[in-house]
Amino acid sequence: MPLLDHFALLAPLYERFIPPRLPQRLMELAALPADGAILDAGGGTGRLAQFLHSQASQVFLADETLQMTLQARLKDGLLPVCAQVERLPFSSHSFARIIMVDALHHVAHQPQTIQELWRVLAPGGRIVIEEPDIRAFPVKLIALADPKPEAKYVAFTTFLDPKNAPGQRRDTLDWPYLEGLRLDEANHE
Repeated sequence: MPLLDHFALLAPLYERFIPPRLPQRLMELAALPADGAILDAGGGTGRLAQFLHSQASQVFLADETLQMTLQARLKDGLLPVCAQVERLPFSSHSFARIIMVDALHHVAHQPQTIQELWRVLAPGGRIVIEEPDIRAFPVKLIALADPKPEAKYVAFTTFLDPKNAPGQRRDTLDWPYLEGLRLDEANHE
């Protein structure tokens, strides 16, 4: 569990920032509809899984943040489970399809996660993993709030834009600058 679980704080507002969208391309890649159950691994509030309940016999969602799964419970046709994707509480070969959207980079142990997804995938099933493009500026901003579990320090580099940040016109600091903090300092512990 991270020191600061920002997903727990964001859960009630998450879909205002990242609105649900019909995952048409994802559905094509997953070859939906499918016979059997679907797992949305790391599915958060169910913003994508909510569109899949007509595509399979059951739609399960696994996410380690309780507040996210509580939001997913509000959506018809979803079976949310609060669990780490590295240790899923399902029998082997349980799912005909598994999707994981914008979540693999959040897990603590990616190789273990992949092994676990393979374990619960039924023979002849399909896994689709979609990750954000880290080269995109908004994705970089989000990544700042998501340190790796082994991290001890976090570094922040400020921006330089005196037109939009008038305080930078004064000679009080050399902009941009780099600041490093221990994680306990960054979390105000």
